[in-house]
Amino acid sequence: MLTAFIQLYKQAFSGLSRNSWLLSAVMLINRSGTMVVAFMTVYCEHQLHFTPVQAGTIMALFGVGALCGGFIGGILTDKIGFYDIQVWALVTGGLLFMALGFLHTFTTLAFGAFVLSFFNESVRPANSSAIVHYSSPKNKTRSVSLNRLAINIGWAVGGLMGGLLAAINYRLLFWVDGGTNILAAILLVILMPKAGIVKSIKKPEKGPARSSVYADLTYILFLLLGTCFFICFYEFMIIEPAFYKLAWHFNERFIGVLMALNGLLIAFFEMVLIHNLEGKRHGLVYIIGGILAGTGGFVLLNLLPPTALVAIFVVVLITISEMLSMPFMSSFWMGRSKDHNRGQYAALYSMSWSFAGVAAPFLGGLIIASGGFTALWWVLAGLSAVAAVGYFFMYKAQRTSPIAA
Repeated sequence: MLTAFIQLYKQAFSGLSRNSWLLSAVMLINRSGTMVVAFMTVYCEHQLHFTPVQAGTIMALFGVGALCGGFIGGILTDKIGFYDIQVWALVTGGLLFMALGFLHTFTTLAFGAFVLSFFNESVRPANSSAIVHYSSPKNKTRSVSLNRLAINIGWAVGGLMGGLLAAINYRLLFWVDGGTNILAAILLVILMPKAGIVKSIKKPEKGPARSSVYADLTYILFLLLGTCFFICFYEFMIIEPAFYKLAWHFNERFIGVLMALNGLLIAFFEMVLIHNLEGKRHGLVYIIGGILAGTGGFVLLNLLPPTALVAIFVVVLITISEMLSMPFMSSFWMGRSKDHNRGQYAALYSMSWSFAGVAAPFLGGLIIASGGFTALWWVLAGLSAVAAVGYFFMYKAQRTSPIAA
């Protein structure tokens, strides 16, 4: 039994290119230092004595900067190539993180948050394009899952380190965050020297290739539906601690366990799950199934009693939703993109996430103020159901296509 279990994991992680592993390692180091954003609201209100409105404005500017950075990063990736964009975005972002610690007024910190997020998030389209470049059609979804695994572990490490460093001195957050950015760039240069990189921008393929992502109306619809789902997912992650504390009266220790459970499940099971699913069915089938799992989780929060087992079950459902849908959503845009416009596809996908990150706190606050947590979970269930139905009709139209198969 144990031998078979180990063999299953070996198969799930085997067959990926060396550069896919290195790119994931870069994101692991980069995201292990992602602690400034997580603690920015506390830093603004308790260290700099800003008002909640000012702190919220600064967090919103992080989201706006991410939107702009993702857009420009995608364009530059197609024009310059994914290698240079990653290196310079990581170095610039690292220096800006360090500089941000010296900004103590609302105006300067707000401007700094926008500029930092702009450069820091421009690395995402380049990294995503590189993942596609170094993966084969048979393992591209697993390559994405490996990258997601690295990011999730990085977030967990960053959150733990951030709490420890904040207890000592908040200034340390900025230095460590910046240092990990620069360290990731150094690792990329040393282990993947530019001289050994095949040029990422190739001549357009023959045939009816799309010259621009904006001409791909199917992809635009895919992103609109995806943004609905992303908002629901963000909303749960943001509201989860407050809901379990204020509505279900769990203690902080158990809430921490629930939040950690999501990352642990992804770390242990996502790669194996994708290994067994990739190529078996059309990607939209798994996306629909994942979104429906999340829809069920939102509904159960209103229907089941507030017990620890129910909370664990809901977190498991939301995690299954994430593991099933998100890797295949990335695989979908990869399958539609071409070598000369892949950065644009990656940029719009990244921007849809950034937009959801900005919209979710705002919409959640309005809904909770009007109808409480109960109204919020019904709205999220409805919104995610809309996304699932939309993808179902898209699947009916696309099921004979090899795209995202």
